[in-house]
Amino acid sequence: MPSPLLIAKKDKTALHLLPALANRHGLITGATGTGKTVSLQTLAEQFSRIGVPVFLADVKSDLSGMAKAGGGNSKVLERLKDLKLQPAFAPCPVVFWDVLGAAGHPVRATISDMGPLLLSRLLGLNDTQEGVLNLVFKVADDAGLLLLDAKDLRAMLQHVGENAAQLTTAYGNVSAASIGAIQRGLLALESQGADKFFGEPMLNIADLMQVDGGRGVVNILAAEQLMRSPRLYATFLLWLLAELFEQLPEVGDADKPRLVFFFDEAHLLFDEAPKALLEKIEQVVRLIRSKGVGVYFVTQSPLDIPESVLGQLGNRVQHALRAFTPKDQKAVKAAAETMRPNPKLKIAAAITELEVGEALVSLIDEKGRPGVTERALVVPPGSQLGPITATEREAILKSSSLLQAYEKSVDRESAYEKLKQRAEQTVPEKTKAPGRQPPSLVEAMTKSAAHAIGSQLGRSLIRGVLGSLLGAKRR
Repeated sequence: MPSPLLIAKKDKTALHLLPALANRHGLITGATGTGKTVSLQTLAEQFSRIGVPVFLADVKSDLSGMAKAGGGNSKVLERLKDLKLQPAFAPCPVVFWDVLGAAGHPVRATISDMGPLLLSRLLGLNDTQEGVLNLVFKVADDAGLLLLDAKDLRAMLQHVGENAAQLTTAYGNVSAASIGAIQRGLLALESQGADKFFGEPMLNIADLMQVDGGRGVVNILAAEQLMRSPRLYATFLLWLLAELFEQLPEVGDADKPRLVFFFDEAHLLFDEAPKALLEKIEQVVRLIRSKGVGVYFVTQSPLDIPESVLGQLGNRVQHALRAFTPKDQKAVKAAAETMRPNPKLKIAAAITELEVGEALVSLIDEKGRPGVTERALVVPPGSQLGPITATEREAILKSSSLLQAYEKSVDRESAYEKLKQRAEQTVPEKTKAPGRQPPSLVEAMTKSAAHAIGSQLGRSLIRGVLGSLLGAKRR
């Protein structure tokens, strides 16, 4: 069984995270500049050390230093001396990823695998427009048309809009205004670089769960540019969490997690999320622990997390919060009330007094209870604090075993190509003598809907995010 992970220390009090309970999830909170990123790095490094792969988003380009051994940082050396710990500087095995494909291996998903629920949120659609997008997915499903990339969805939207009158009986009303709104949202999304995200080869979840030399690989998502499109950032991470939930089998009680997933800037996940989506997120967070996945949210205040999710986050690292305004004071009070009391510690007061790198820590004990809150110094990581150089990153990328698998995009025949072929065939058919004509694509769709839904392809396309609409797995 892996040894407990030392997270923080003060005098003779050492605070350890138990690997067997690390999938009970966690929360790292605190104001900007109080040490959240270093706490994240320490936790990720400790997990890697015991052979647990990690996925995290690098929103400030600070975490690439995990690929290089630390040392030479006077503040780190001073902290180790204060804690009476011996330096143990070492790098972590690292793989870099990038949704935009510039600073890491490209991360791709197909339109159909993203599903209408998350895609609607990504496009900022209202309920009516979301209903039309669901209809478009259903029409594509019944026609056996794959939606793989953005041009497939554009072609499908155009096709549905042009044939709205014929489709109404079988599928319901199709609003031209909604079709236009979806098209405009898609164009805006592509202008932010999202067109690089949709396509193939799609990310293989198994590639996030590698172990190298007994240490878990730390998967670092380059997110500094991605954060300029916060909705894309949050939706991508939620999609990835959904993929883990859907694809991984149950593992029962294990001695350590199968994967630990850090969700930085977690408030973006919940901002303006509709109730139905929040319920799905709560469900995934609650159930994914049985798949051996620990989820750790990183944000400024516990108030950023809905209560239904916050109650599931048992391992807590609370850095300083400032109480300059009534809203700040409310956040401090909420943070104090969500941590296990310590008779020797005034938690609310301590939260406003913490120094940089100091935190209030409460970790789940061997009986599954939140530990008594202690004030302590976070143990510094053994990898480098701060980023590596662009040259060093490039060398890691070029030597990666995953380079060949993801470097080149694949554009196989899908909805765009098939609809284009159909349109080209329709022109000469109109010049033929009158007589029995082959059924149109719309007629074929309305007649074969039931068959398509029962097909493997139909099940794949109708799949919804955060749980298949038909309870089906991806083919």
